[in-house]
Amino acid sequence: MSELKDRLRADLTTAMKARDPLRTSTLRMAMAAVKDEEVAGRSARELSDSDVQKVLTREVRKRREAADAFAAAGREEQAAKERDEGLILAAYLPQQLDDEELTEIIDRVIAEQGLSGPKAMGAAMKAVQSQVAGRAEGSRVSALVRARLL
Repeated sequence: MSELKDRLRADLTTAMKARDPLRTSTLRMAMAAVKDEEVAGRSARELSDSDVQKVLTREVRKRREAADAFAAAGREEQAAKERDEGLILAAYLPQQLDDEELTEIIDRVIAEQGLSGPKAMGAAMKAVQSQVAGRAEGSRVSALVRARLL
């Protein structure tokens, strides 16, 4: 079993004992998403830490999008709850790269591969995504790569 999944389960037990309703419900939701991913497809499988991170990244993105939608609809209380859930889940993910670090990686990849112009976007994205591996959101990476190639 993956260490991250064990950590989620242990933290869920702790949150339940502490009677922390937000943390408990958030971690239950995360464990359910992990379980759903394990049984998806033709046969059940055990997820690795990187697979669990992908599930959690997807869940954090869902929370951010839901918070934006609730805020746009004027439901600030629900938006705040979604943001709080996202923060709880984000604590289980690797530290995100800041724009400066991400820009350095992008510049290095573009220079190493001699990429230029908008037609090189796909090759640049593939190379950069392999370098950042879950430490930066794809939309951020895409925007910075596009800015560098134009």
